Parts: sequence; structure tokens; C-alpha cells
Amino acid sequence: MRPVAGNLSPRISGEALKKKLVAFARELGFDSCRVAACAPPPHATEFRNWLRVGSAGEMHYMERGEEKRCDPQNVLPGTRSIIVVALNYFQGHTIRQSPAATGKIARYAWGNDYHNVIAAKLDKIDNFLREFDGRQKCYVDTGPILERDHAAKAGIGWHGKSTMLIDPRLGTWFFLGEILTTLDLPADGPQPDRCGKCERCIKACPTGAITAPHRLDARRCISYLTIELKGSIPLEFRPLIGNRIFGCDDCLDACPWNRFAKTSRECAFSARDTPTDLSLRDYLRIDDAEFEVLFRNSPIKRVKRRGFLRNVCVALGNVGDLCDLPALEHAAADPDPLIAEHAAWAIERIRDRCEMAAPEAC
Repeated sequence: MRPVAGNLSPRISGEALKKKLVAFARELGFDSCRVAACAPPPHATEFRNWLRVGSAGEMHYMERGEEKRCDPQNVLPGTRSIIVVALNYFQGHTIRQSPAATGKIARYAWGNDYHNVIAAKLDKIDNFLREFDGRQKCYVDTGPILERDHAAKAGIGWHGKSTMLIDPRLGTWFFLGEILTTLDLPADGPQPDRCGKCERCIKACPTGAITAPHRLDARRCISYLTIELKGSIPLEFRPLIGNRIFGCDDCLDACPWNRFAKTSRECAFSARDTPTDLSLRDYLRIDDAEFEVLFRNSPIKRVKRRGFLRNVCVALGNVGDLCDLPALEHAAADPDPLIAEHAAWAIERIRDRCEMAAPEAC
């Protein structure tokens, strides 16, 4: 076998190691494992411009990691290959019905925290590659790299107009993980863009966050507003959030490629009956300790109680009725001013609705 560049042992070729790697990734449950050559991401310039016009909102970590995101060598010097894996989290074509009274949670948060699930699998791949003298850095939506650029370059999917990646087999319902390695592995090619003239994702966005094909203003995105934003949700967007309390799937749901999506084999992503089936008003009674128990091992825990109850208050302001006022009045007296302010807004919204229509008995 011909030797390859890098620290790889001359006893095995890059092609042979890659076959072993892909087989091992499949064994771990990944739905796709592909490789991109290490190079600056294709959209580094666009990313810098996106930061300059403020489209990242309060996600200041994006700017802090700007130089690393624009060159993987700044993350792991000596990187030769970027391994990208995809893990399906789709829970079936029967959409989980979420009555207005229970609130809507993005599909990816129905099960266990994907960061932990995928990180454990990446650790095993890291150990596997160490046997061939590779040095690695592994990330699951946490590292300073433009993961979708590298994933698209490797052929995991193509850039949809919503900025989400799309794969014909998985649709849009998959997580990404990346492994930067000093091993020199054969690179895969990209997939062709199959969106054509379709703009369903753009039209589906409730807040107009997709301002043009492949352009997202995070400051308008409901996922940003309910997860990344730590302070008060701007008044102009609150009515548009509806009953969404953690994230938004509207642009993903609209994608026609999702008709081919298959149910995930990963049981950790299976939807839990609780706590995501509680009524909105019931959430407003929980304290910090109860929040930690309710959302243990869930991605929802990252917004903490104050952020989550802020979201719940906004949802109740949009879909609540007179029966919800006692819970909201309790929240309006919360020691946390963020929760109290959004609860007061919700109370006013409900009362305004009741004045416009004859109130019905609860």
C-alpha cells in the first residue's frame, strides 16, 4: 500500500483508513460520514460581512471566534482533513400535535441533548484515529468553525435557501459533528444544489428572518429570540412567535425534501411525553430546582428557567385566555424582572382580547 502524507502509518493507505472510518461511524449509528480537505470555508468573506452588519445579534461568541471560524488551522494547527458526520433526529412523518395550550418545541429538543449524545460518539472516533497517530479536535455545534460550509464541501448536503443543509435521504432533520484531524484522508465531493426555484422555506418564516436566499438575519429568527437572546424579546416580534416556546421548525417543515426523511434509529432522540406536554400555565409555577429536574438531559436546559418562562409568557400572551391570568399574575410577581415584564405584557394582551370579544366561561 502506498504511504500517505501526515502522521499516518505507512502500513495503511488513506483510502483504506477512510473505509475503516466510515464503517466505524456507521457502527456508531451515524447516517453519514464524509471528508473535506482542510481549507478556509468557502463563505468566510460572507460570514465576516454578516458579522459586520450585526446579523448575529447578541451571539458575541461568533465574533470572538471569527479568525478561527475563517481558518481551521487556527483551531488545530496541522489539520489536513475535516471529517463531518450527520445523525438523523427525525421522529416520523406524523407531526407531533402540540395544542396551543402546551406550546411548541422544535423537533430537535424533543429528546435528549444532542450535544451529549454525539460528543460521546465522536470521542470514540477520536480514540480510533489516535491508533493511527492522528491528533484531533471534535465539535458538536460548540466549536469555532463554520460547520455547514465544511459539511457542504464534504457532500453531507447542500446549502438550502434557509441556510440549513439538505440531503435527499435525510431532508433537513439531522445534526452535524466535526472532527479536525492531522491525518490526510481522501476528500469527498459536494452535492449539487437541488433547490431550484423553490422558496417555500423563505415564505414559511413567520418573522421574515430569511431576508433573501441563503441570507438569515438571526435577530429576527424565532430560534434566536427564544434560545440565544438572553434579554427581553422585542415587542414587534412577540405576536409573531405564536405558541412557540423553544425554537422554530417552520422553514424546515416547509422543505419538500423532507417527504423522503426516514425515522431516526437513535433512541435518545425519541420524543418524551414529559415535560414537553405540560400546559403553558403549569410551567409558570416551577422554580429553579424544578426546572433543572424537568429538563435534565434536554437541550431546553440551556436557556435556564428565566429564559424559558419568558418564552412561556409570550406564548400565553398570544394564545392564552382568562383561565391563564392567575398563573401569569403569579409570574408577574417573580423576583426575576425578565419574567415579570413578559408576564405583564401577556396579561395585557389577554385582557385586550377579552375586551374585543365576549369572554367565554373557562
